[in-house]
Amino acid sequence: MSAYENDYPDHTRTPGYTHGDEPPCNRSANPTLYDVIDARASRRGILVGGLATAVGGLFGAGAAAPAKAQAKPLLGFKAITVSEADSVVVPEGYRVQVLAPWGTPISGTMPAFRAGANSGAEQGMQVGMHHDGIHFFPIGGSSTDGLVAMNHEYVEARFLHATWRGKEMRESGVRVENDRRDADEVLKEINAHGVSVFRARRGATGDWEVVQDPRNRRITAATPMTFSGPVRGSRHVVTKYSPDGTRTRGTINNCAHGNTPWNTYMTAEENWAGYFRNTDRQDQKPNHPREHARYGVATERSRYAWELAASGADEFVRFDASTRGAGPAEDYRNEPNGFGWMVEIDPFDPNSVPVKRTHLGRFAHEGVVFAPAVPGKPVVCYSGDDARFEYIYKFVSARPYDPATASGALLDEGTLYAAKFNADGTGEWLALAPGHNGLTPANGFADLADILVNTRLAADRAGATKLDRPEWGTVDPRTGEVYFALTNNTSRTEAQVDPVNPRARNQFGQIVRWTESRGEHAATTFRWDLFVVAGDVGTSRGANGRALAADSIFACPDGLWFDAEGRLWIQTDMGESEMNRGDLKPMGNNQMLAADPRTGEIRRFLVGPKGQEITGVITTPDGRTMFVNVQHPGATTSPADFAAGKYVSNWPDGGAAVPRSATLVITRADGGVIGA
Repeated sequence: MSAYENDYPDHTRTPGYTHGDEPPCNRSANPTLYDVIDARASRRGILVGGLATAVGGLFGAGAAAPAKAQAKPLLGFKAITVSEADSVVVPEGYRVQVLAPWGTPISGTMPAFRAGANSGAEQGMQVGMHHDGIHFFPIGGSSTDGLVAMNHEYVEARFLHATWRGKEMRESGVRVENDRRDADEVLKEINAHGVSVFRARRGATGDWEVVQDPRNRRITAATPMTFSGPVRGSRHVVTKYSPDGTRTRGTINNCAHGNTPWNTYMTAEENWAGYFRNTDRQDQKPNHPREHARYGVATERSRYAWELAASGADEFVRFDASTRGAGPAEDYRNEPNGFGWMVEIDPFDPNSVPVKRTHLGRFAHEGVVFAPAVPGKPVVCYSGDDARFEYIYKFVSARPYDPATASGALLDEGTLYAAKFNADGTGEWLALAPGHNGLTPANGFADLADILVNTRLAADRAGATKLDRPEWGTVDPRTGEVYFALTNNTSRTEAQVDPVNPRARNQFGQIVRWTESRGEHAATTFRWDLFVVAGDVGTSRGANGRALAADSIFACPDGLWFDAEGRLWIQTDMGESEMNRGDLKPMGNNQMLAADPRTGEIRRFLVGPKGQEITGVITTPDGRTMFVNVQHPGATTSPADFAAGKYVSNWPDGGAAVPRSATLVITRADGGVIGA
C-alpha cells in the first residue's frame, strides 16, 4: 500500500475518516506493515493477493501461540448481539449507570449545566467534552472511593454553543463572521478540552456520584505547563510567552492516557497539528519548517479558528504560528512545537503544574502504556503515533526503577526507539539518539532535542516500519506480551470494493502483538505476530486462524486494556462517515469486546448509542466496578437535521436533549468481577 498517500488528494474523503484526522504526512520510502506481511506470506508459499488470502500464515508464529483452554474460563458472560439503538446494551446480569456527562460541575462555583448556554469561564469548572482515556486512582486502596482522571479529546462546537441552534452546522464546523470568532465561544471550546480530575464515590444505594473535593480540577488548553527533558530550554520551544523555552500553555486533543508506576496520570496529545495555522509562503507556496510540515500544521485557517478570536488576546493569537516578529521570542512560530507530547499530571496535588515529558517523543500520541516496573531495572513504556503510515515507539529509562524514589524524572533520561517489523516474524528497536541510525548533524539532526522535536523524521531516517494508525497498546500481565491496535487502512486504489472481499480496502483493522527477547521489555529485539484481523464472518481471522463468529465480529479496534485477570478488552472506533453503512453495517454501533488470549475466544460485551465511539476503560482494584467512556454520541447528525433540532442521538438524557459524552459505570447484579 505504499502508494496509498496519493490515492485520495483530499484526505477527508478516505474511508473511515474521522473528524480531526490529520492529512497523510509520511512521504518516506520506509516499508509499510503490509509490505512486510506480503513478503512474509510469500515466503510461506501463500498466494499474495491481499491480506485476506495471506493471514493464514501470520498467527502464532512470532509471539506465543494461543494455549489450550484452562479449567477456569476467563469469559463468563453471554455475548450480546450488535445494535443500532440509541442506548447502551450490556450482557444479562449487568447494570449500567451514567456518571459525569459533559458539563457536570466539579470545581470553583460549581456552575450547573445549561445545555450549551454556559459561559467560557463556567465551562472551565465543569467536566469537559468528548470523554476519552480514563483512570481510577483509589483513595486509600478503596474500590468505592477514588479520583477519576479523564481526557477530553475534542469538541463538537455546534452542540457546545446554544446560540448556533437552528442553523445548518456540520460536525467540524465553526461560525466565523468577518474573519473573526466570538472570544467567549473560543474560550468555552478551549476550556472544554484537556483533562478533568474529580472525586467519585459509591453511595449506599450502589450508585456512584461526583463528590466535591479540593483535589477536583480542570486542566484545559489554557493551563500553564512546563517542559522537562532534552527539549526544555531549547531553541525549538522559545516563544513570546516563554523566551527561555521552559513553559507553554495548555494541552489539546487528549486521546488515550497512561498511568505511571509512581501513581500519576499521563495524558496524550494526539491530532494537535490542525489546531494551529502557519500562513508563511514563499513563491506563492506554503513555506513551513519541517517541524510543522511533517505534522500537518494548517496552511490557512486552523481547525477551530481560535486564532481569530475577536478580542485579539495573546491566549488566542498564539494559535497562529506564522512569522510575525523579528525572532521566535517575539511571536508564536514555535508554538506548535510545544504540542505532541505526553503530559504528566499528579491527580492528588491540585496545585501541581502539568509537565510535558519530551523524551517520550513528539508525534500524534494515542497514549502510553508502561510495562510492569521491576525494581533495579529500567522503566519501559510504549506509545503509538495515531496517523496513517506512522510508527510505534518505545522508551527505556537510563536509570533503574526504585519504588521508594521513582518519579517522572525517570522519563527525562533514556533512549527512545522506533519499531521495525521484519518479514520473518522478528523485529528490532531502532534507537532515535544522536549518532545512531543516521541521526547525525550531517543528516540534519543537530542534537537530541532536534531529534525529539522531529521524532517522525528521525524514525523515517532510522528505517522504522510504517503502520496503519497505531492506536492504544497494552501489556498482558501474565505473559508480558505487548498488544497494539492498528485501527484501519483503506486500499491503495480508489476503486470500488467487492463486498465479498472487503480486505482489499482493509477498513476493518487488526491487532498486532509481540514478545520482547528474553522476556525483557528493555530488549532491542522482539518476535511478532497478529492476534486478530478484524472483519465480518467472511473476512476476519482470530488468533486460531479461523473466522470470527457473529457474536465476536468487530471493526476498527482502538482502545485496548488488560484487566488484572488477563482479559483483553477491545474497543472500536468506526468512523462516523462509515458507521452502519456498506461493509461496516453488520457491525452496528461502536462497541467493546473481551478476549481470552489463551484461547483466542472473543465475545461482544457492550454496544453504545448512535454516532459515538467507545473509548477508555478501567476497573476499581477489586474488578467489580468498570468505568467506560462514550464519546461524541450524535456525531452523525446531518447539518439539516441539526438545524431542525433532530439529533441522531439524545443520549444520555433522552427526549429532545442535546447528546452528551459521558462515563458508564458498569457493575454486576451479583456483585461479581466484571467479565468473569
